[in-house]
Amino acid sequence: MKTLAFATAAASLIALPVLAGNLAPVVTEPYIQPAPQIAPAFTGTDWTGGYVGANIGYGNLGGDEDGSGAVGGLQAGYLYDFGTFVLGGELGLNAANLDFDSGNGQIDSLTTLKMKAGYDAGRTLVYGTLGAAYADGEVAGVSANDTGYLVGAGFDYLLTDSVTVGGEVNYNKFDNFDGTGLDLDATTVGVNVNYRF
Repeated sequence: MKTLAFATAAASLIALPVLAGNLAPVVTEPYIQPAPQIAPAFTGTDWTGGYVGANIGYGNLGGDEDGSGAVGGLQAGYLYDFGTFVLGGELGLNAANLDFDSGNGQIDSLTTLKMKAGYDAGRTLVYGTLGAAYADGEVAGVSANDTGYLVGAGFDYLLTDSVTVGGEVNYNKFDNFDGTGLDLDATTVGVNVNYRF
């Protein structure tokens, strides 16, 4: 009997650490949800930089003289991209063949200096124009030239990082053209290609 009691006590002492370990509560590490991956906001294309190019189009005269003809030439400008807003300026030197329907004269060249302000829509830039226009030509057989203003709108599309194609329409207005008493306006519509640098 003593042997049985001793064996039971010994077995209890041996099993005690095993039982004690099983009785301890299991500690579970908390699961931490990883932060969601947020895609960076689209910032568009950087239109900052200078450019040179060529354009060709059609002009329609109105006001005191009607007429129409081809317009085309060269342009150079610079744009600065503020994020979604783009601002810049452009100088255009254009030959013109805008003959008055009356046969009383024509516009031979059209030079423009304009501000461009637009929206960066990625590979497309949509913009408005405002500036000065200088027309040179002839009225009633006498050389005549005058400065007026222009307003318009256009777009450019990036074919590559350095080449754009686009289209533009401008309304040019000349009051009392070179003192002749004629009020003239010329609406030009054209396409252009530019090289950016």
